[in-house]
Amino acid sequence: MSGHPPIERSTAPVIQARGTTDPQWVKWLLITIALLFLGLFLILPLITVFLQAFDKGLDVYMAAITQPEALSAIKLTLLVALISVPMNGLFGIAAAWAITKFQFRGKNILITLIDLPFAISPIIAGLIFVLLFGAQGVFGDWLFEHDIKIVFAVPGIILATLFVTVPFVARELIPLMQAQGTSEEEASITLGAGGWKTFLHVTLPNIKWALLYGMILANAKAIGEFGAVSVVSGHIRGLTNTMPLHIEILYGEYQFAAAFAVASLMSIMAIITLVIKSFLEWKGQKQTDVHVH
Repeated sequence: MSGHPPIERSTAPVIQARGTTDPQWVKWLLITIALLFLGLFLILPLITVFLQAFDKGLDVYMAAITQPEALSAIKLTLLVALISVPMNGLFGIAAAWAITKFQFRGKNILITLIDLPFAISPIIAGLIFVLLFGAQGVFGDWLFEHDIKIVFAVPGIILATLFVTVPFVARELIPLMQAQGTSEEEASITLGAGGWKTFLHVTLPNIKWALLYGMILANAKAIGEFGAVSVVSGHIRGLTNTMPLHIEILYGEYQFAAAFAVASLMSIMAIITLVIKSFLEWKGQKQTDVHVH
């Protein structure tokens, strides 16, 4: 996901795909290489996860994903995603609206800052929150006096997840809203609609697929995040372990069947996410084509 193209600062022309004059053998060679690569490094490992998960039988599989610590990890992972994804949605809309609808000093700096989580290692992101909210951190004494715990607790995990998922919605909305321009909003306001009504009935319908697409990507990142969450979680069993952390602990304790069972659940979530993502991508492309033509 870190391989996203940079945010476009102007409306780019639509370039139609054209055929090439390369020989057929070049096309089939490239397709074969791509399929072999995908099969070897994506499909085969995914199949291995499920084979290992069910290697000891269905009873062992069910026992692994229903034990209290596994259920706690699953619930915490879903809770973190449930909080961080909508917040990223609100931030993405606000940031994209400000960047594409207004001219102000520091606009390019704001765009650059949105990309910051892609440039910083998740481990460093986690350390930042430890340095801020840990016992020896900048706000450590104040938090201790008011009996507020952030690091090695759920709030720290949510903050770390928010940090690493910040760019996903904004990066999807900004290029689209730049391409759409402001003419429809201006027409709505000219006809007497207020700002909120214009947003609900003009802007939101135009960006809904890109918004959902960005939120799906943010959700996938929130569920699978390991580095930043690992630093701030404290690895407390049954309390602060998310699914990736729980899998790591099980694997480190040579409980391979249990580790692969929980990993298979994450893989199922990833596959569902991929299907939804592809659908939203298709709907978003259709919407873009309508606006272009």
